[in-house]
Amino acid sequence: MTRLIGLAGWSGAGKTTLMTRLIPAMAARGLGVSTLKHAHHAFDIDRPGKDSYEHRAAGARQVLVASAHRWALMTEHRGAAEPPLKELLAQLAPVDLVIVEGFKRDHHPKIEVHRGANAKPWLHPADPHIAAIASDVAPPGRDLPWAHLDEIDAITDLVLAHAMALGEFLGR
Repeated sequence: MTRLIGLAGWSGAGKTTLMTRLIPAMAARGLGVSTLKHAHHAFDIDRPGKDSYEHRAAGARQVLVASAHRWALMTEHRGAAEPPLKELLAQLAPVDLVIVEGFKRDHHPKIEVHRGANAKPWLHPADPHIAAIASDVAPPGRDLPWAHLDEIDAITDLVLAHAMALGEFLGR
């Protein structure tokens, strides 16, 4: 059964760094992990001159590139709205755990990632979907479980304790 958890926080809080530390910690516990990352800016995983780029530039809606080592499917919106989180999650193959980075306004369980030096406001007081906190400073109120950003085993425990069944989130 695939389970779902998110990492949410302001830019510079350390979400990506935490993600790159959580993935091997989960693998060490025998879990397969997939990730879904939201980008607030235009991005491209391709470059001009490559065949796949030229296919997209010519108007292809989807381009699948495959080799003996990996495959990647690129889908162009072509003016359509950005797909919602549920639609994107439905594209993933079954795995033990999906960790979503970003999508902080969506209604899935999340670990708030907070760094005191950022001087940004906490998310958890206004977001009932934040189930726990990973921070380099103690959160105000301490009404949610939390672990220090350097305590990867403790954060791994928080992730596993608060992840929900993906099917439940998708309404299956």
